[in-house]
Amino acid sequence: MSDQPVRYELRDRISTITIDRPEARNALNRAVREGLWAAFRSFVDDDDALVAILTATGDKVFCAGADLKEMSVTGLQVPPLDFVPQLGRNLMTDKPVIAAINGLAYAGGFALAQMCDLCVAADTAKFAITEAKWSRGAPWAAPLPWMIPPRVALELLLTAEPIDAHRAHEIGLVNRVVPLEHLQQEARALATRIAQNAPLSVRAGKRMVYAAAERLRSESFDEAERIFEPVYKSEDAQEGPRAFLEKRAPVWRKR
Repeated sequence: MSDQPVRYELRDRISTITIDRPEARNALNRAVREGLWAAFRSFVDDDDALVAILTATGDKVFCAGADLKEMSVTGLQVPPLDFVPQLGRNLMTDKPVIAAINGLAYAGGFALAQMCDLCVAADTAKFAITEAKWSRGAPWAAPLPWMIPPRVALELLLTAEPIDAHRAHEIGLVNRVVPLEHLQQEARALATRIAQNAPLSVRAGKRMVYAAAERLRSESFDEAERIFEPVYKSEDAQEGPRAFLEKRAPVWRKR
């Protein structure tokens, strides 16, 4: 059993957050939840960290959801809003987060995959909202009909049956599907590509997409202009064309 159920590593401006409780299907017991909070806060607070990858140990299960044994013992009813980090709800960051799904992502595991901005899945991965099987709730799935067709969201919620990685890719829940042995390499390559871009532009792009989801089409244009105006006025906005002219890699200063 791991002494650290969640591991955090920062290398080359990319943070890797790893759930490391494979003996319990990486289930979200208290130690894992606290570890996730600590890891994500480290990522959010670290100015050197530009992109994060959320993944798990093992080749079969990303996260099976809440620890039902612990839940039964504690008699948990309505989970508190800070039960787990939920990006965009109880933990805000405009830095991109990539889910690297190495196996089953059920219930709370599905929630963790859903909250990330991008998702790379192993071809062995499966996704399910299993709460209906145990008379539990999935309020965290409220954004799902924005991400995938509403009837597919309904099917997931009502049947509690899993879909495989290829179906998840087909409906837009997953960005890329790769063989399991290439998962971490693919996720890191995607993170590296993002980290090479101008941080202010990347973060504004993320903010714009989520802002547009909450507004009418005409309002989205106005909000997008507001979000990107400081990017246009930044030093980095001058550095980009200058680097192109001088035929060199840009040096981003995030200002």
